[in-house]
Parts: sequence; C-alpha cells; structure tokens
Amino acid sequence: QLQLVESGGGLVQPGGSLRLSCAASGFTLDYYAIGWFRQAPGKEREGVSCISSSGSSTNYVDSVKGRFTISRDNAKNTVYLQMNSLKLEDTAVYYCAAASYCSGYPPEYDYWGQGTRVSVSS
Repeated sequence: QLQLVESGGGLVQPGGSLRLSCAASGFTLDYYAIGWFRQAPGKEREGVSCISSSGSSTNYVDSVKGRFTISRDNAKNTVYLQMNSLKLEDTAVYYCAAASYCSGYPPEYDYWGQGTRVSVSS
C-alpha cells in the first residue's frame, strides 16, 4: 500500500522548534517533489514549503521564510520540515504530499499523509 506518514508534531511554546518527518512506504520518494501543507481550524489548506525530487530546489510561503527549512534524505525515503521560532499562527495540522513537481495547488498532489498536529501555545 502506498502511503505517506507524518510524525513529529506536538505542543510547543512560541519561539520553540519542532521537526516534522514525512516517511514513505510502498514507494520511493526519489522521483517525487514533496510538499508540506497546513490547515488551521476554519481555514483552507495552505502550501508551506516544497522540495524538488533532487532536493536542488526549495520554496517557502512568505510567512515561514527564514524560520522553516525543508530537506530530504532519499536514502531514508524521508522528507523533513524543521520549524524554528514557531509562532501562534503556525498552529495547524501539517500534511505532506507527493507530486511530480512542486506546486501550491493541492489537487496536483498524488499522495497525502494523514497529518500531524502542531500546536503553538504559551
């Protein structure tokens, strides 16, 4: 069965850090761009970051630039999202997804994980 599994979410204080992982099973991530999306209560799903299949190209939504870093380890079939200097507004369920190329448009992604919750609160 082809699936993506996110992990690493949790409760953190403002200014804290978390590292999310997105692990694939049943297929290799080598040929896929991987995007991280998030969805806060009452809001639409938002593209946060994406990394190309080779890892040579990354992009970020403006609100996380300088704070989040996406990376991938194809040998481990895993993509990471390092989140530093977390803010209250980063609270959301975070999803990873696989596509042929990076896009901020969710329907262009073929596979999705179940999500991991990130809560930033004092």
